[in-house]
Amino acid sequence: MRLSKLLMAVSVVLVMMSGCMGPSAQEEIYDHLEEAVSLEDKFREQQQPLVNLEKEEKELYNQIIDLSMDEFEKIKSLSQEAAAIVEERKEKLELEKESIDAAKEEFDKIEPLIEDIDDENAEAKDKANELYEAMQNRYDAYQNLHSAYSEALDLDAELYEMLQNEDLKEEDLQAQIEDINQSYQQVIEANKEFNQYTQEYNELKKEFYKASNLDVSYDESDKQSSKAENNEEKSNEGNSENSEDSQE
Repeated sequence: MRLSKLLMAVSVVLVMMSGCMGPSAQEEIYDHLEEAVSLEDKFREQQQPLVNLEKEEKELYNQIIDLSMDEFEKIKSLSQEAAAIVEERKEKLELEKESIDAAKEEFDKIEPLIEDIDDENAEAKDKANELYEAMQNRYDAYQNLHSAYSEALDLDAELYEMLQNEDLKEEDLQAQIEDINQSYQQVIEANKEFNQYTQEYNELKKEFYKASNLDVSYDESDKQSSKAENNEEKSNEGNSENSEDSQE
C-alpha cells in the first residue's frame, strides 16, 4: 500500500514536470519568424502586378508623347487611362505596406523571448539580437521606400492631370518631369537599401537557426521587391522625356 502511494506521488511529480517543459525560447522565436514570413505573402504578391501596371502606364505615356497638340482629345483620354493606372499602383502599394506592417508586428514578439534564451547558448542569443536589429533597419528602410514611392506616384498623378490641360506650358511640364525623375531616383536608392537589409536579415536568420540547432530547410525561390529595376527604367524614361517636344 505504501509502495503504491509512493509510485502515485512520483507519477504526479513527473506529470507536473512534463507540464512545465514547453518549447524553448529559440523554438518560439522560430514560430514568430516563420509566421512573419507568411504575413509577407501579400507583400510578395503585389510585386508582379506592380511591374505589369508600370509597363501598362509606360506604354500609355509613350503613346501620349508621340501625339501632337492637334490630337489633344486623344492625349486627354490616354492621360485619364494612365491616371487610373497610377491609382491602381497606389492600391497595390498600400496592400504591400499592410503586409509589411503585419509581419513587423509579429516579428516584434521575439524581443522578450531573446532574454529567455539560455545563457549557455550565448551564440544564439547574440545572433538573435543581431537579427532583431537587422529587422528594425529593414523596416525603417521599407518606410523610406514606401514614402519615396508614394511621393513618386503623387507626382505621376499630377503629371497626367497636367497633360489634360490644353493650356499647359512647356516649362511647367519640364519642371514636373524633372521632379518625377528625382523622385524615382530616390525610390531606386531606397529600394537598394531595403534589399540590402533584407539580404542581411535573411543571412542572420539562417545563422540564428544554426546556432540554435534548429533543423530548418530553406526556400531560395523567394525574391524581394524589384522596384529598383522597374523604377530605374522609369527614371531613364523620364530622362528621355526631357528631350521630347512640348506636346507631351
